[in-house]
Amino acid sequence: MHSHAARSLRLRRLHHHSTAGLLIAPVDHSIADGPIVTRTSSLDRLMGHLAAGGVDAVIVHKGSVRHIHPDRFAEMSLIVHLNASTGHALDPDAKYMVTAVEEAIRIGADGVSVHVNMGSLEEHQQIQDLARIADACDRWNLPLMAMMYPRGPKITDPSDPALVAHAVTIAADLGADLVKTVYPGSVSRMLELTGICPIPVLVAGGPRRGSDTELLQFVADAMAGGAAGVAMGRNLFQAADPERLAKKIARLIHQYPIEPFTDITGGHHDGSAAVLA
Repeated sequence: MHSHAARSLRLRRLHHHSTAGLLIAPVDHSIADGPIVTRTSSLDRLMGHLAAGGVDAVIVHKGSVRHIHPDRFAEMSLIVHLNASTGHALDPDAKYMVTAVEEAIRIGADGVSVHVNMGSLEEHQQIQDLARIADACDRWNLPLMAMMYPRGPKITDPSDPALVAHAVTIAADLGADLVKTVYPGSVSRMLELTGICPIPVLVAGGPRRGSDTELLQFVADAMAGGAAGVAMGRNLFQAADPERLAKKIARLIHQYPIEPFTDITGGHHDGSAAVLA
């Protein structure tokens, strides 16, 4: 198989609902924040709820994969997160590599993700790591999601549209296939962001929101702004009923068809979403 076709195939596998928007659940918070406290008794059971709720892919650290039954990934993709830090470090915005693309492939990953804090004291290292990982992903034809956040000593407004646009541009310039970032504050700003970004943009769910209605409106606004999907962790796994909430969010996101990420020549998505009225 042509190498570009292999990467395109893996990108398409992230879509478990044809070419609809993506609902991705990051469950990689435990290194940064400590044990993930859910209302279910185990990570595996949580994964069962997320899969049944229509989540397209989950993001976890490498060791977590051992504690998840393989059947959970029959209808849900596995993205392995490659870098980390704890909230107790002198510089919690620093991120360091904790695994590699080759190891992610060995444990069955459909893709990998890397976190970069643009504006952090260690920004240079994180950008170098992103570039190096993008090169390895090219070598192995593995999809790469860059999690890009304006975050550091000089960043006063992490959702400033100019900063968010700069952050997603770094991801595209260094070879990421998808970029996850903060919502810039409005549908019009989101449309501007997706208009200038040549790769699909997923919006981070962020801290827990007050009500399901508020959360669903946030998702609808992101998708109306041309997002390729939403990456939602805490709002899902800390919910009273993660499966029920996931179904509501998935139903909403999957109403929005988006263009295929790549074609067999390696051409990339143009950053826009074909939103149904």
